Amino acid sequence: MLRPGPLWRGALDILFPPLCVSCRAHVADAGSLCPECWAAISFIEGFVCATCGLPFDLDPGGETMCAACHAKPPRFDRALSVMRYDDASKHLVLALKWADRLDLSPGFARWMERKGRSLLEEADVIVPVPLHRLRLWRRRYNQAAVIAHGLARSTGVAYEPLLLQRLRATPAQSTMPSAKARRRNMLGAFAVPKPRRGEVKGKTVLLVDDVLTTGATLESCARSLKRAGATRVLALTLARVVRPAPGEI
Repeated sequence: MLRPGPLWRGALDILFPPLCVSCRAHVADAGSLCPECWAAISFIEGFVCATCGLPFDLDPGGETMCAACHAKPPRFDRALSVMRYDDASKHLVLALKWADRLDLSPGFARWMERKGRSLLEEADVIVPVPLHRLRLWRRRYNQAAVIAHGLARSTGVAYEPLLLQRLRATPAQSTMPSAKARRRNMLGAFAVPKPRRGEVKGKTVLLVDDVLTTGATLESCARSLKRAGATRVLALTLARVVRPAPGEI
């Protein structure tokens, strides 16, 4: 497919000026945020848990795990997230998920590529967290797959959206009253199809999802991938819930 050159892009910008993906103010580049909206986003930077990516307020020194990962190490090997899931970012994440705002995905993929560069360098294959076929039919697209596909195109890492299947149409995780309930809800929810297990064996798999809340979904996915022979399972999410209470992962 031919891409528009600079002259065509300039003409399109005159006819359809690029707007902030959040507040619709004029911006220099399509798919970006204006300075005010950018400043409102709490990007996760600095010191984080060496396993789950939970941000620390202070430097704990070296490769340190948070209390939750020490108490119950997750099945995935490492996770990183771009930003905190809070009032400033929530509407953007939900707009992609529920409001057909697919125009948000290129910008999100760029953010995730920058944040997850170290994970992408290790990954043999990118796998989005799958939706059950009934939910995919109702929603028409999987927001995690849309972002994962963008990451694969820009990095050249293999993209395999069907390597992991969702077996059960589980209730939405947002309806679960606790982290324990979320973990129970995800038990046996995913599997690697038998004909494709050879494609997983010995590989480092990068899981992609939109939000990490308790980590129950990533845990279930990682468990299934490692049972199928994956050597390592990494995870990259657009946002994550950050709570001071222990035991969230």
